[in-house]
Amino acid sequence: MLHKVRGVVLKTTDYSDTSVVAQILTDKFGTQSYLINGVKRPKAKIKLNMLQPLHLLDMVVYHKSNDNLQRVSELRPSPVFKSIPYDLLKTTIVIFLNEVLYKSIREQVPDENLFAFIFNGISWFDETENAGTNFHLSFLLKLTRFLGFSPNDQQRKDQIYFDLQEGEYVSRIPIHANYLTELNAKPFILLYKTPIEKSSDIILSSTQRRVILDKILVYYQLHTASFGEIKSHKILEVLFS
Repeated sequence: MLHKVRGVVLKTTDYSDTSVVAQILTDKFGTQSYLINGVKRPKAKIKLNMLQPLHLLDMVVYHKSNDNLQRVSELRPSPVFKSIPYDLLKTTIVIFLNEVLYKSIREQVPDENLFAFIFNGISWFDETENAGTNFHLSFLLKLTRFLGFSPNDQQRKDQIYFDLQEGEYVSRIPIHANYLTELNAKPFILLYKTPIEKSSDIILSSTQRRVILDKILVYYQLHTASFGEIKSHKILEVLFS
């Protein structure tokens, strides 16, 4: 049976000389693996460059609930990116976000709210000329709402440290190293609470941005099974330094 779905590309793996398997987050079926034949041929209807990280798609797909490998009837970019492929900083941010998303979202269970957040966030990032240097921080902190481990932003006056293991403010330095001091705890929570469209208004030094990014990744590692190590953020640190 054919279904119309929207998709976000997470990963593409070679399957044969001319075909690939694309792991795509869909609005109706969650994360699915699609065998796409002939994408490497010169006159392919579906071209390989349509399957770049976090590209947004309209698709017509075959879906069998018991199959691990699905098939695609039609696929087209929608919307077509205007800036991400041509802007080095945006491209690097998208590659980084793609790596985090791929390691965070493994479920085949559909979640329309999660899908809408990712789809709309990447679409906005592409369309906005001055998206700022805080987009990826704000995006990842807001993503935790949909992954089930959003930080508790409630704070008493005596609570100046943020415990990443517990996901909340505490009044004393934790006995472990996974926490934020007051200097970085405030922007960490502010990035979580402020709309993405306003995240560029939050003033951070390059050192703060690096520390907060590192702590966000620690936060994901603590709360996501088999998250592993992220490597692409090192390039971001160079670009933002």
